[in-house]
Amino acid sequence: SDAQLQLCLACRNMQRAEAARQALLVSHPTAQATLLHLDVGNMRSVLRAAEEFKQMCNRLDYLYLNAGIMPNPRVDHKAFYKGLFSSNVVCMFATGEGILTQEDKVTPIGLQEVFATNLFGHFLLVKELEPLLCQIDHNSLVIWRSSNNAQRSAFSLDDIQHQKGREPYSSSKYASDLLSLALNCHYNNRGLFSSVICPGLVMTNLTYGILPSFFLALILPVMWLVEGYSPYNGAEALFWLFMQKPESLDPMAKYHSLTSGLGNNYTQPHKMDIDENMSEALYVKLLELEDTVRKKLRDEDLDIKTKN
Repeated sequence: SDAQLQLCLACRNMQRAEAARQALLVSHPTAQATLLHLDVGNMRSVLRAAEEFKQMCNRLDYLYLNAGIMPNPRVDHKAFYKGLFSSNVVCMFATGEGILTQEDKVTPIGLQEVFATNLFGHFLLVKELEPLLCQIDHNSLVIWRSSNNAQRSAFSLDDIQHQKGREPYSSSKYASDLLSLALNCHYNNRGLFSSVICPGLVMTNLTYGILPSFFLALILPVMWLVEGYSPYNGAEALFWLFMQKPESLDPMAKYHSLTSGLGNNYTQPHKMDIDENMSEALYVKLLELEDTVRKKLRDEDLDIKTKN
Protein backbone atom coordinates (compact mmCIF):
# COMPACT_ATOMS: atom_id res chain seq x y z
CA SER A 1 0.00 0.00 0.00
CA ASP A 2 1.00 3.67 -0.29
CA ALA A 3 1.55 3.93 3.45
CA GLN A 4 4.12 1.12 3.40
CA LEU A 5 6.27 2.80 0.75
CA GLN A 6 8.75 5.52 1.61
CA LEU A 7 9.61 7.70 -1.35
CA CYS A 8 12.47 10.19 -1.37
CA LEU A 9 12.53 12.77 -4.18
CA ALA A 10 16.17 13.82 -4.59
CA CYS A 11 16.10 16.95 -6.75
CA ARG A 12 18.16 19.98 -7.68
CA ASN A 13 15.24 22.44 -7.78
CA MET A 14 13.48 22.20 -4.43
CA GLN A 15 10.57 24.41 -5.48
CA ARG A 16 9.70 22.06 -8.34
CA ALA A 17 10.35 19.08 -6.08
CA GLU A 18 7.83 20.34 -3.54
CA ALA A 19 5.28 20.93 -6.31
CA ALA A 20 5.77 17.33 -7.48
CA ARG A 21 5.43 16.10 -3.92
CA GLN A 22 2.17 17.99 -3.40
CA ALA A 23 0.78 16.65 -6.68
CA LEU A 24 1.69 13.13 -5.57
CA LEU A 25 -0.05 13.57 -2.23
CA VAL A 26 -3.23 14.74 -3.94
CA SER A 27 -3.57 11.41 -5.75
CA HIS A 28 -1.97 9.32 -2.96
CA PRO A 29 -2.79 11.05 0.35
CA THR A 30 -1.26 8.33 2.54
CA ALA A 31 2.07 8.26 0.68
CA GLN A 32 5.24 8.97 2.63
CA ALA A 33 7.27 11.33 0.44
CA THR A 34 10.29 13.30 1.61
CA LEU A 35 12.56 15.72 -0.23
CA LEU A 36 16.33 15.74 -0.49
CA HIS A 37 18.44 18.40 -2.19
CA LEU A 38 20.75 16.82 -4.78
CA ASP A 39 22.60 18.18 -7.79
CA VAL A 40 24.30 15.21 -9.46
CA GLY A 41 26.45 17.58 -11.51
CA ASN A 42 28.05 18.84 -8.28
CA MET A 43 30.13 16.17 -6.54
CA ARG A 44 30.01 17.92 -3.17
CA SER A 45 26.23 17.93 -3.41
CA VAL A 46 26.28 14.19 -4.20
CA LEU A 47 28.42 13.39 -1.15
CA ARG A 48 26.33 15.65 1.10
CA ALA A 49 23.00 14.23 -0.10
CA ALA A 50 24.20 10.63 0.25
CA GLU A 51 25.30 11.26 3.82
CA GLU A 52 21.99 12.92 4.65
CA PHE A 53 20.06 10.02 3.15
CA LYS A 54 22.06 7.48 5.16
CA GLN A 55 21.13 9.41 8.29
CA MET A 56 17.43 9.19 7.36
CA CYS A 57 17.17 5.58 6.13
CA ASN A 58 18.76 2.22 6.85
CA ARG A 59 17.79 0.50 3.60
CA LEU A 60 17.20 1.34 -0.05
CA ASP A 61 15.29 -0.96 -2.39
CA TYR A 62 15.05 1.04 -5.62
CA LEU A 63 17.29 3.85 -6.84
CA TYR A 64 15.97 5.64 -9.94
CA LEU A 65 18.70 7.59 -11.74
CA ASN A 66 16.62 9.98 -13.85
CA ALA A 67 18.64 13.20 -13.86
CA GLY A 68 20.18 14.32 -17.11
CA ILE A 69 21.00 17.40 -19.17
CA MET A 70 21.36 18.20 -22.87
CA PRO A 71 22.81 21.73 -22.88
CA ASN A 72 22.33 23.98 -25.91
CA PRO A 73 21.04 21.20 -28.17
CA ARG A 74 21.16 21.81 -31.90
CA VAL A 75 20.13 19.88 -34.98
CA ASP A 76 22.96 19.53 -37.50
CA HIS A 77 20.84 20.45 -40.50
CA LYS A 78 23.48 19.40 -43.02
CA ALA A 79 23.66 15.92 -41.49
CA PHE A 80 19.87 15.84 -41.18
CA TYR A 81 19.15 16.54 -44.86
CA LYS A 82 21.94 14.18 -45.90
CA GLY A 83 20.43 11.47 -43.70
CA LEU A 84 16.99 11.89 -45.30
CA PHE A 85 18.32 10.34 -48.49
CA SER A 86 20.47 7.62 -46.94
CA SER A 87 19.90 4.01 -45.89
CA ASN A 88 20.30 5.18 -42.29
CA VAL A 89 17.17 7.38 -42.35
CA VAL A 90 15.04 5.15 -40.09
CA CYS A 91 17.78 4.88 -37.47
CA MET A 92 18.35 8.65 -37.66
CA PHE A 93 14.67 9.38 -36.97
CA ALA A 94 14.49 6.81 -34.17
CA THR A 95 17.68 7.76 -32.33
CA GLY A 96 18.86 11.18 -33.52
CA GLU A 97 22.23 9.59 -34.30
CA GLY A 98 24.60 12.06 -35.89
CA ILE A 99 22.16 14.98 -36.02
CA LEU A 100 21.82 16.10 -32.37
CA THR A 101 24.81 18.07 -31.14
CA GLN A 102 25.41 19.96 -27.90
CA GLU A 103 27.79 22.55 -26.51
CA ASP A 104 29.38 21.15 -23.37
CA LYS A 105 31.38 23.01 -20.73
CA VAL A 106 33.70 22.24 -17.83
CA THR A 107 32.56 22.24 -14.19
CA PRO A 108 34.57 23.99 -11.44
CA ILE A 109 36.08 20.66 -10.43
CA GLY A 110 37.31 20.02 -13.96
CA LEU A 111 34.75 17.53 -15.28
CA GLN A 112 32.77 17.84 -18.49
CA GLU A 113 29.31 18.99 -17.41
CA VAL A 114 27.24 16.45 -19.36
CA PHE A 115 29.45 13.57 -18.27
CA ALA A 116 29.36 14.74 -14.65
CA THR A 117 25.58 15.17 -14.56
CA ASN A 118 24.44 12.24 -16.68
CA LEU A 119 26.93 9.62 -15.53
CA PHE A 120 29.66 10.32 -13.01
CA GLY A 121 27.47 11.97 -10.36
CA HIS A 122 25.16 8.96 -10.48
CA PHE A 123 28.14 6.60 -10.25
CA LEU A 124 29.44 8.42 -7.18
CA LEU A 125 25.97 8.35 -5.62
CA VAL A 126 25.74 4.57 -6.07
CA LYS A 127 29.18 4.14 -4.51
CA GLU A 128 28.19 6.31 -1.54
CA LEU A 129 24.91 4.45 -1.02
CA GLU A 130 26.55 1.04 -1.35
CA PRO A 131 26.00 0.12 2.35
CA LEU A 132 22.23 0.54 1.91
CA LEU A 133 22.06 -1.06 -1.53
CA CYS A 134 24.15 -4.11 -0.63
CA GLN A 135 22.42 -5.92 2.23
CA ILE A 136 22.17 -9.65 2.86
CA ASP A 137 18.44 -9.76 3.64
CA HIS A 138 17.09 -8.30 0.37
CA ASN A 139 18.01 -7.38 -3.19
CA SER A 140 18.06 -3.82 -4.49
CA LEU A 141 17.69 -2.38 -7.99
CA VAL A 142 19.41 0.60 -9.58
CA ILE A 143 17.51 1.89 -12.62
CA TRP A 144 19.23 4.06 -15.22
CA ARG A 145 17.19 6.27 -17.53
CA SER A 146 18.93 5.86 -20.87
CA SER A 147 17.84 6.90 -24.34
CA ASN A 148 17.38 5.83 -27.95
CA ASN A 149 20.18 8.32 -28.51
CA ALA A 150 22.70 6.12 -26.64
CA GLN A 151 24.98 5.30 -29.57
CA ARG A 152 28.24 3.32 -29.58
CA SER A 153 29.48 5.61 -32.37
CA ALA A 154 29.43 8.60 -30.00
CA PHE A 155 31.44 6.93 -27.22
CA SER A 156 35.17 6.30 -26.89
CA LEU A 157 37.10 4.67 -24.05
CA ASP A 158 39.93 7.07 -24.89
CA ASP A 159 37.63 10.04 -24.22
CA ILE A 160 34.99 8.91 -21.70
CA GLN A 161 34.07 12.52 -20.88
CA HIS A 162 33.59 13.30 -24.60
CA GLN A 163 35.86 16.34 -24.47
CA LYS A 164 36.67 16.10 -28.17
CA GLY A 165 33.24 15.35 -29.64
CA ARG A 166 29.96 17.09 -30.33
CA GLU A 167 27.54 14.48 -28.96
CA PRO A 168 28.19 14.41 -25.19
CA TYR A 169 24.59 13.43 -24.41
CA SER A 170 24.69 10.35 -26.62
CA SER A 171 28.11 9.44 -25.25
CA SER A 172 26.96 9.75 -21.63
CA LYS A 173 23.85 7.64 -22.23
CA TYR A 174 25.84 4.89 -23.95
CA ALA A 175 28.27 5.00 -21.02
CA SER A 176 25.36 4.50 -18.60
CA ASP A 177 24.37 1.37 -20.55
CA LEU A 178 27.92 0.07 -20.15
CA LEU A 179 28.08 1.02 -16.49
CA SER A 180 24.84 -0.77 -15.69
CA LEU A 181 26.34 -4.00 -17.00
CA ALA A 182 29.52 -3.44 -14.98
CA LEU A 183 27.53 -2.90 -11.79
CA ASN A 184 25.80 -6.22 -12.35
CA CYS A 185 29.13 -7.98 -12.82
CA HIS A 186 30.59 -6.49 -9.64
CA TYR A 187 27.58 -6.33 -7.32
CA ASN A 188 25.04 -9.07 -8.13
CA ASN A 189 26.67 -11.39 -5.58
CA ARG A 190 26.09 -8.71 -2.95
CA GLY A 191 22.40 -8.23 -3.74
CA LEU A 192 22.62 -5.14 -5.95
CA PHE A 193 21.19 -5.35 -9.48
CA SER A 194 21.12 -2.74 -12.24
CA SER A 195 18.79 -2.19 -15.21
CA VAL A 196 18.40 0.33 -18.01
CA ILE A 197 15.19 1.83 -19.38
CA CYS A 198 14.35 3.94 -22.41
CA PRO A 199 11.27 6.20 -22.19
CA GLY A 200 11.04 6.56 -25.97
CA LEU A 201 10.54 9.91 -27.68
CA VAL A 202 8.87 11.82 -24.86
CA MET A 203 7.58 15.19 -25.94
CA THR A 204 8.78 17.78 -23.42
CA ASN A 205 9.68 21.46 -23.74
CA LEU A 206 13.24 20.35 -24.54
CA THR A 207 12.10 18.11 -27.40
CA TYR A 208 9.86 20.78 -28.93
CA GLY A 209 12.70 23.26 -28.71
CA ILE A 210 15.28 21.29 -30.66
CA LEU A 211 13.40 19.46 -33.42
CA PRO A 212 12.32 21.26 -36.62
CA SER A 213 8.57 21.91 -36.77
CA PHE A 214 8.07 20.04 -40.05
CA PHE A 215 9.95 17.05 -38.58
CA LEU A 216 7.61 17.05 -35.57
CA ALA A 217 4.59 17.18 -37.87
CA LEU A 218 5.90 14.12 -39.70
CA ILE A 219 6.80 11.94 -36.74
CA LEU A 220 4.22 12.72 -34.04
CA PRO A 221 1.42 10.58 -35.52
CA VAL A 222 3.88 7.73 -36.08
CA MET A 223 5.42 8.03 -32.62
CA TRP A 224 1.97 7.97 -31.01
CA LEU A 225 1.21 4.70 -32.76
CA VAL A 226 4.57 3.14 -31.99
CA GLU A 227 5.66 4.57 -28.65
CA GLY A 228 3.36 7.22 -27.27
CA TYR A 229 5.02 10.49 -26.43
CA SER A 230 3.69 11.82 -23.13
CA PRO A 231 5.80 11.69 -19.93
CA TYR A 232 3.15 9.32 -18.55
CA ASN A 233 3.76 6.90 -21.43
CA GLY A 234 7.51 7.28 -21.03
CA ALA A 235 7.36 6.24 -17.37
CA GLU A 236 5.84 2.83 -18.17
CA ALA A 237 9.14 0.92 -18.00
CA LEU A 238 10.07 2.61 -14.72
CA PHE A 239 6.88 1.31 -13.14
CA TRP A 240 7.16 -2.12 -14.77
CA LEU A 241 10.64 -2.67 -13.34
CA PHE A 242 9.34 -1.83 -9.88
CA MET A 243 7.01 -4.82 -10.17
CA GLN A 244 9.76 -7.28 -11.11
CA LYS A 245 12.23 -9.26 -9.03
CA PRO A 246 15.65 -7.62 -9.64
CA GLU A 247 17.39 -10.96 -10.09
CA SER A 248 14.99 -11.92 -12.91
CA LEU A 249 15.98 -9.02 -15.18
CA ASP A 250 18.33 -9.30 -18.16
CA PRO A 251 21.54 -7.25 -17.61
CA MET A 252 22.07 -7.01 -21.38
CA ALA A 253 18.59 -5.60 -22.08
CA LYS A 254 17.27 -2.07 -22.23
CA TYR A 255 13.62 -1.97 -21.21
CA HIS A 256 11.61 0.31 -23.50
CA SER A 257 8.37 2.12 -22.66
CA LEU A 258 5.97 1.54 -25.57
CA THR A 259 2.34 2.27 -26.40
CA SER A 260 0.18 0.19 -28.72
CA GLY A 261 -2.05 1.64 -31.43
CA LEU A 262 -4.96 1.17 -29.02
CA GLY A 263 -3.25 3.32 -26.42
CA ASN A 264 -2.14 0.51 -24.10
CA ASN A 265 1.23 0.98 -22.43
CA TYR A 266 3.67 -1.91 -22.21
CA THR A 267 7.37 -2.63 -21.66
CA GLN A 268 9.59 -4.47 -24.10
CA PRO A 269 13.26 -5.48 -23.67
CA HIS A 270 15.73 -4.77 -26.47
CA LYS A 271 19.27 -6.16 -26.45
CA MET A 272 21.86 -3.39 -25.94
CA ASP A 273 24.85 -2.89 -28.23
CA ILE A 274 27.37 -3.40 -25.42
CA ASP A 275 29.96 -5.95 -24.34
CA GLU A 276 31.58 -6.94 -21.04
CA ASN A 277 35.13 -5.97 -22.02
CA MET A 278 34.21 -2.37 -22.85
CA SER A 279 31.95 -2.24 -19.79
CA GLU A 280 34.75 -3.36 -17.48
CA ALA A 281 37.25 -0.97 -19.05
CA LEU A 282 34.88 1.96 -18.42
CA TYR A 283 34.31 0.81 -14.83
CA VAL A 284 38.05 0.79 -14.14
CA LYS A 285 38.42 4.29 -15.60
CA LEU A 286 35.54 5.56 -13.43
CA LEU A 287 37.14 4.11 -10.31
CA GLU A 288 40.38 5.89 -11.15
CA LEU A 289 38.51 9.14 -11.79
CA GLU A 290 36.63 8.70 -8.50
CA ASP A 291 39.94 8.59 -6.62
CA THR A 292 41.11 11.72 -8.44
CA VAL A 293 37.90 13.64 -7.71
CA ARG A 294 37.85 12.66 -4.02
CA LYS A 295 41.48 13.73 -3.66
CA LYS A 296 40.76 17.05 -5.35
CA LEU A 297 37.84 17.70 -2.97
CA ARG A 298 39.99 16.82 0.06
CA ASP A 299 42.75 19.14 -1.15
CA GLU A 300 40.25 21.96 -1.60
CA ASP A 301 38.97 21.41 1.94
CA LEU A 302 42.50 21.49 3.34
CA ASP A 303 43.23 24.67 1.40
CA ILE A 304 40.12 26.34 2.86
CA LYS A 305 41.12 25.30 6.39
CA THR A 306 44.66 26.59 5.86
CA LYS A 307 43.38 29.96 4.68
CA ASN A 308 41.08 30.21 7.71
